[in-house]
Amino acid sequence: MSLARNCRIVASVTALALAAVGPLSAHEGGHDPSSFTGVKGDMMLWISDAEGKLIELAEATPEKKLTYRPTKGVRSSGEVFLHVAAANFGIPAMLGIQPPPAGFKFDGYEQSMTKKDDIVKALKDSFAHMKEGFAHLSDADMETPAELFGMKTTRRGAYMLLLSHAHEHLGQSIAYARSNGIVPPWTAREMQAAAAREKKEGEAAKPANTK
Repeated sequence: MSLARNCRIVASVTALALAAVGPLSAHEGGHDPSSFTGVKGDMMLWISDAEGKLIELAEATPEKKLTYRPTKGVRSSGEVFLHVAAANFGIPAMLGIQPPPAGFKFDGYEQSMTKKDDIVKALKDSFAHMKEGFAHLSDADMETPAELFGMKTTRRGAYMLLLSHAHEHLGQSIAYARSNGIVPPWTAREMQAAAAREKKEGEAAKPANTK
């Protein structure tokens, strides 16, 4: 089954996925987006955002919850993370940009591991792999024609697919996490910061203690 068909958010949790909007994640890997300009810089910024949030969610998910699936026949939490990793490894290889890690196989990769540490490592390694290939594309390289899943595009278009794919499944992962009572770490930080501000403002508003 093609990636285009596979990349669908489960209908029963779509509403929860709308909570995906949040600040840029501080948990990102190499290739600082600020070191790139133009469209490439914009794309690297949002790739890094999805990377950081997906990794934080994977790290925040208890291992026993990685087998959670909202209904029979859809991906589990762990399989969603590995689905993103498979695309990050496999699509650059389809473009001839970099070979994937030794032993990598697109088919079946989502079910290839179940341990939390292995899944988190695969996700981290896949984004490093994907971003490394993207970082070294010249402007001319970006315009090079490519064909993915029967569709004609460019290498830039392929990385735009990877960008949208990562954010699509970030939304799905947030919905899964919320369904299991897991607050996304960046949301938890926002809530803590807001509570601290309210406490500080409340203390400042108190009248001075006079005798």
